[in-house]
Amino acid sequence: MSRKRKFKVKPTTGPNVKPHPSLQTPPEQRHPHFSLRYISDKKRFCLSSCETNEKAAFAERLYRLSQMTWAQIRQQDRHGLGYEKIPRSALKTKIPDHIKDDVGIVAFRFQGLKAMVGYKIGHVFYIVWLDRLFKLYNHGK
Repeated sequence: MSRKRKFKVKPTTGPNVKPHPSLQTPPEQRHPHFSLRYISDKKRFCLSSCETNEKAAFAERLYRLSQMTWAQIRQQDRHGLGYEKIPRSALKTKIPDHIKDDVGIVAFRFQGLKAMVGYKIGHVFYIVWLDRLFKLYNHGK
């Protein structure tokens, strides 16, 4: 006959249990995480429409950015490792419904002036479009 065991419920906080230190760090002092979950236009502005060298440049850029904190990225040039804010009115495509009006749109460069465009919440950057042909937004030229 098997003996029933009762498991002790472990505390979630206490003198011996503490939350992971990264959860207590402000988002600007954390390293970015990148998400491709919301890439919206599967024909024109997605990774599968990129050429091999663009995909390699994209991966390299994500790696380099992931080695910096958001505070360090903010200090970089917008055409280098930094980013620039894109006015919603400059976009030439529909903004997905899940992106609320109070969320800012920003662009990072991944190869030359080719941009990955999306939004930041906390320390996560959600990539929505890859603008390899410069057709996503008005560049003010």
